[in-house]
Amino acid sequence: MVIRRVLAPRIDFGALRRELGLPEGFPAAAQREADAAAATPPRPAADRTEVPFVTVDPEGSRDLDQAMHLARRPGGGFRVTYAIADVAAHVRPGGALEEETWRRGQTVYLPDGTVPLHPETLSEGAASLLPGVDRAAVVWTVDLDGDGATVGVTLERALVRSRAKLDYVGVQAAADAGRLPDPIALLPEIGALLAARGLRRGAINLPLPEQDVEADGDGWRLVLRGPVPMEEHNAQISLLTGMAAADIMLAGGIGLLRTMPAPKPEAVTRLRAAAAPLGVHWPEGAGPGEVIAGLDPSQPRAAAFVDQAAELMRGAAYTAFDGAPPELREHGGVAAAYAHVTAPLRRLADRYATEVCLALHEGRAVPDWARAALPRLPEVMATTDRMASAATRGAIELAEAVLLEHRVGETFDAAVLDVDASPDGKARPGRRPGGTVALDDPPVRARCLGELPLGERVRVRLVTADPATRAVAFELA
Repeated sequence: MVIRRVLAPRIDFGALRRELGLPEGFPAAAQREADAAAATPPRPAADRTEVPFVTVDPEGSRDLDQAMHLARRPGGGFRVTYAIADVAAHVRPGGALEEETWRRGQTVYLPDGTVPLHPETLSEGAASLLPGVDRAAVVWTVDLDGDGATVGVTLERALVRSRAKLDYVGVQAAADAGRLPDPIALLPEIGALLAARGLRRGAINLPLPEQDVEADGDGWRLVLRGPVPMEEHNAQISLLTGMAAADIMLAGGIGLLRTMPAPKPEAVTRLRAAAAPLGVHWPEGAGPGEVIAGLDPSQPRAAAFVDQAAELMRGAAYTAFDGAPPELREHGGVAAAYAHVTAPLRRLADRYATEVCLALHEGRAVPDWARAALPRLPEVMATTDRMASAATRGAIELAEAVLLEHRVGETFDAAVLDVDASPDGKARPGRRPGGTVALDDPPVRARCLGELPLGERVRVRLVTADPATRAVAFELA
């Protein structure tokens, strides 16, 4: 893991919120419904509070969707018990709160606070799987054989109680010291098995470092961090559950899938052409995912290759169906059918997909309110995905511009991640020569003009840093 922090002055994100039209609060009727639901939380008939679940999330999170418990099965294999916040039990179909969540679509994260999908009385309170309190959940039990293949899936509404709220950095430190708590002691083993199975299927995971803006006293920190191994293992549990959900919905003839076309052959050919110039070894017969998995993205050439590989991951969408399965039913990055069901506090679609899975698993009709929602969800989720992405990128661009506005004319060390010429050397029409560079310090990623050598280290000069337009640009020094 690589973490770099640079202190930035105080920043007002209010203009960005207004520009994107983000809501400031919940309508009174929606808030009243949330408060009433929080005051009388649901208590499912099934009681699974004896299972010592724990949550693993970013430090400081309180909207906790998932809790897990991992165990060995008698005779071999593993049992993954995964509790997901039962948001549908708190939100009345046809009510003011449901209507408002459709307007929001998903939680939007900004440095100065979230714009939550649900009021905090639910998202960080009565519906969140906080430690030491009973909570309504949808509990998925997925049995695996010794090679990580799924051999059985059940799900039910149940009462659960998390024992501890863990964070990725602390869990990674515990794993490195060989002291993982019992409920997740098997996570590295199971996560590695599932990841290996994914690579054999053709799955692709892009280990891109994450840029973020964090509060720091009266100012803000611009942060660049790479995912820790335990974070990747944790993601495999969510992927496992999402694949199980997709299989249930496809077998039942109704549902909402997360889909993406498989990488186009020409895109793979272009990526393969970029490998040799970047010093990336591509073994005979290996897929793109296997090549990427062997790289260290903290190295400039490997980072440039991973950035090029992002071209493979295009066209992600939500696909609803009721009757015949859709023509495109798989997610190219997962290399399997997959659905979103593990983050209902933060994503609208998960609430309805989960309800479909519960009905199908129990052999009953899908509720009318869930069935009617399915064809409307893809457009809502696409629109709010764009909004959330614009908010995240806008906040980072603003922080970068504020951080650098008094340093125009200075030169910096940088790595070239992308160039306007394609890997075959042909110039992209209509643009001056240039590309994308990542500075070493501060951790800024921006456009740079000049004949840039892909994957190499260069010196660049800052020519623009304008907080008003959130524009940052460099030229080759």
